[in-house]
Amino acid sequence: MTQKPKVDPLNQLRQRKYEAGHGDAEAFERQHAKGKLTARERISRLVDRNSFEEIDVFARHQDGVPGDGVVTGMAKIDGRDVMLFSHDASVFGGSLGEVFARKVIKVMDLALSNRIPIIGINDSGGARIQEGVVSLAGYAEIFWRNVESSGLIPQLSLILGPCTGGAVYSPAITDFTFMVHGVGYMFITGPEVVRVTTGEDVTFDSLGGAEVHNVRSGVAQFLAETEDECFAQVRKLFKFIPQSCEELPLAVPATDDAERAAPGLATIIPDNPKEPYDIKDVIRMVVDNGEFFEVQPFYAMNIVVGFAHLDGHPVGVVANQPKVMAGALDINASDKAARFVRFCDAFNIPLVTFVDVPGFLPGTAQEYGGIIRHGAKLLYAFSEATVPKLTVITRKAYGGAYCVMCSKHIRADFNVAWPTAEIAVMGPEGAVNILYRRELATGTAQRGDLVGEYTERYANPYIAAERGYIDDVIEPERTRGELIRALRIAMRKERRRSPRWHGNIPL
Repeated sequence: MTQKPKVDPLNQLRQRKYEAGHGDAEAFERQHAKGKLTARERISRLVDRNSFEEIDVFARHQDGVPGDGVVTGMAKIDGRDVMLFSHDASVFGGSLGEVFARKVIKVMDLALSNRIPIIGINDSGGARIQEGVVSLAGYAEIFWRNVESSGLIPQLSLILGPCTGGAVYSPAITDFTFMVHGVGYMFITGPEVVRVTTGEDVTFDSLGGAEVHNVRSGVAQFLAETEDECFAQVRKLFKFIPQSCEELPLAVPATDDAERAAPGLATIIPDNPKEPYDIKDVIRMVVDNGEFFEVQPFYAMNIVVGFAHLDGHPVGVVANQPKVMAGALDINASDKAARFVRFCDAFNIPLVTFVDVPGFLPGTAQEYGGIIRHGAKLLYAFSEATVPKLTVITRKAYGGAYCVMCSKHIRADFNVAWPTAEIAVMGPEGAVNILYRRELATGTAQRGDLVGEYTERYANPYIAAERGYIDDVIEPERTRGELIRALRIAMRKERRRSPRWHGNIPL
C-alpha cells in the first residue's frame, strides 16, 4: 500500500495565496491594454510600501472564482492606518455579488469600529445581474454603512473605471471623490438608455466623465490625468485630515515664521472697487510656506475652498473669488462651501474665511433654482460649526452675504477687516439710487459726491468695529500673525454639542 506524500502546509498556503493573488493573466492584460492598473497594483501604488495586508484572500464565488471581484484589506498611508477595498475588473467585470458585498462590508465595519479612514477604489460593472436581488441587498448594506460612518471617519472614493446605476450612491455619500480623466466615469443611466428615452446622443465621457463631475455637476472634488496623480492627491489630502472625529488633525512642525509680514497684501486690493484680484494670492501669502491644497478647483469657481497649514495646524479655508462673478454667492457656490464647512466641523479642522462678497447672484435662474434654500445651507453650515472660526473681510461684505460668510453674528470666534473693507446693506451705487432718488432726479446733488458720502458714513469697517461686530481693523500685511494668535486661543474653547438628534438643514 503506497502512502500519499505528506502535504507541506506552508507550501499549500503559499500556493493558494499565489493563485488568489494572480488570477486571470489574460484579464490583467486587458486591464493594462485600457491604460488601467489591476486592483492590487492600485493598492500597492497608493499605500506605504509593503504595508498592505489583504483580508479574505481565500474568499470565493460559489463557482469557485477566487476573490469574487474585489480585493480588501488594511494598509498605511504616511504611517497611518487605513482600510481599503479595490474592485477587480478582471473578475466578473468587477460586478457586485454576495461574496463581494460581504468582503466590502467587513472592511467598512472594521474601519468604523476602529475609527480609521476607509478608501474605496471603484472600477465595477455594477450589480451582478445573475445574482438578482442579492446584489441589490449588498449595495444597500454598503450605502447604510456609508451613512453610519459619515462624520465619524473620513471616507474617500476613487473612480478609476465605470461606476454606474445604483453603485454611484456610495461615492456620493463619501466625503471626497477622486476621478481620473479618460478612465473613470459615473452615471445613473447609461448612454444607450438616454438615447432611447430622451433622444440625446451622448458618450460615456460626455455623460459622466471626470470633467463632467469636476466642472459641471460638482459630484467629484478632484480631477487627475493619471492614476498615479490621483494616488498622490489622496496622500496629500491625508496630511490635513485626522483618523476620525475623535482625534485632532495632525499638526506638523511650523517652518514658517508666525509673525511673518506679507507686504504684498497692502497693495493687492485694486483702487477701483470693481476691479478683480485673485483671492488665492491672498491665501498663499497668509498660510504656511504659501502652500494651499485646493478642493474642487474647477467647480463653482466664484468660491474657493481647500486646506492649508497655519502655524503648523491644518485649517480649512473658504474664500470668495473676486475673479469669478465678482465673488457673488450662487446656488453651486453655496452648496460647495457648505459641504466643505461641514466636513471641517465634523473632523475638528478650524475654519479660516476670507470675505469679498457683493451679495447673492441676482436673476430669475437663481431664484427659480432655489438660491434662498441653497444659500441657507451655507448659513446653516457656518452657524452649526463649532470648530475655531476666523474671518477676514478684505473688501466687500454686502447684505445677507455678509451675515452668511461666517460673520460675528453667527458665532465666528475672531473677525477682522482690512481698511479697504466695505460692510453695508448694499453697495454705494445701489444705495444712493434708493436713498437719494429725488436729489438725483432733480439734479440737486452729484452722484459721485453722494457715493463718496455714503461710503464714508456707512460702507467702511469702522462702523462695524464700533459695535464690536469686527474685533479689529488691521493692516493687511499683519493678517498672518493676527490669525495665528487668534487660532491659538480659539483652539482652547469648549465645543458643545446640542442634545437634539440633529437639525433640519434646508437640503
